[in-house]
Amino acid sequence: MTGKTVTRANLSEAVYNEIGLSRSESTQIVESVITEISDALVRGEAVKLSSFGSFMVRHKNGRVGRNPKTGEEVPIDPRRVLTFRASHVLKSKINKMAGLSD
Repeated sequence: MTGKTVTRANLSEAVYNEIGLSRSESTQIVESVITEISDALVRGEAVKLSSFGSFMVRHKNGRVGRNPKTGEEVPIDPRRVLTFRASHVLKSKINKMAGLSD
């Protein structure tokens, strides 16, 4: 594993290299896509990217948690959490690159 993180700049550079648009246009496209995905998630919509995966917002109810260090009970407020589920295509690619079978 390389431990490298893919950033917006990396994505913009990839669009620039693959499509041949200017760097500023490539950056604008990446920003537009990220904004559209974010806005849809904020509205509570699921976002499905074919052959990649699905992002969705789940609602978690409030509950009583416990501080593992002290054992003290602590209330956990209801909240919305972002979840991602990888597609079978992405899982297969990851396993193939790691030398694992499906």
